[in-house]
Amino acid sequence: MIGLDLVVGGGGFIGSHVVEGLLAEGRQVRVLDDFSTGHAHNLDGLDCQVMEGDAAEESTARAAAADVERIFHLGARPSVPWSFEFPELAEQANYQTTLSLIAAAQHHGIRRLVFSSSSAIYGDAPKLPKAENMQPAPQSPYAEHKLQGEVALAAAAKDFGLESVSLRYFNVFGPRQDPSSPYSGVISLFARWLHEGKNPTFYGDGLQTRDFVFVKDVVRANLAAASVPLSTPARILNIGCGRSVSILDLWATLCRVAGKETGEPHFLPARQGDVRHSCASIARAQQELGFQPQFTLEQGLALTLGFPQP
Repeated sequence: MIGLDLVVGGGGFIGSHVVEGLLAEGRQVRVLDDFSTGHAHNLDGLDCQVMEGDAAEESTARAAAADVERIFHLGARPSVPWSFEFPELAEQANYQTTLSLIAAAQHHGIRRLVFSSSSAIYGDAPKLPKAENMQPAPQSPYAEHKLQGEVALAAAAKDFGLESVSLRYFNVFGPRQDPSSPYSGVISLFARWLHEGKNPTFYGDGLQTRDFVFVKDVVRANLAAASVPLSTPARILNIGCGRSVSILDLWATLCRVAGKETGEPHFLPARQGDVRHSCASIARAQQELGFQPQFTLEQGLALTLGFPQP
C-alpha cells in the first residue's frame, strides 16, 4: 500500500516543490494550507488531496493528519519584518502551528515529522560558517518562534517518541517564489526588477552576505530527512550550499545570467533584525542525509529565470 504524507504549507513556494518530489517518489500526498501566503495554483496538475484550513487550530491539524505516515511542516509566515509588526499573529502562525502538529502526531501515532526551520536562529554571531552546535541567538520574533518549535520537537521526542528532523534553511530560491509577496526572497524580487527594467534597491550597503540554496536541493533534503535512520530522535541540520555571496554580487550575477546591464542601485537603511553575514556548515547534513547541493548559484538562477542552465 502506498504511504500517505501530509505537507503543511504545501501551496507555498517550497511546499509545492516538496509535494512534487513526494509524488515523483510514488507517495500519496495530502496538503493542508490556509493559502494566506501560498497559492492554490502552485498545485495545478499535481495529483494530491487538498485541505484548506489553518494548521494552528488543533482540530484542523488532527483531521489533516488522519491516516498519515509522515508530516512535512512548512507552514509559516516567513517574514522577519512582519513578525516585529505583528508578534502575536506571528507566534500563532510560526509556533502554535508546530504545537498543533505535534499534538496531531501524538494523537495518530505518527513517527516522523520534518520541520522547516531557519538559519535566522543563529542571529548575527560573527563566527562563520554557522554550525548546528553554535549557541542560538535569535534577533526577531520569527527566529525565536522557529527555535521554540525545535525545542518543542525535542520535548516530543522524549515524551512520546516522535522522530523529527529540523532543517535550518538558509536562503532558498527557485521557480514559484512570489515576487509580489512581502515575504519574498531577494532573488525573486531581483528577477522581477530585471524583467521590468528597474534598478535594484538594497537595504543597507549591499555587502551583507547570504548562502543561497536552490529549491530542488531543499526538496532532496526533505525527502532524505523523512526516511533516513536518525542518530538521535530529534535532529537539527543546516541546509544551504556552504558558500556565501554578497547581495551586490548576487545582483551582478543575476544580470550576467540574464544578459542585462546592472543599473545604478538605490540604497535604503538596513532592516531591523537582518543578519549581516550568513554561511552554512553543511557537514552534518552531508554525513546524516547524504546531502550535497547539485545546483550552482548560476544554474539555479538560470532555472529561476527560465533560461537554459549555463
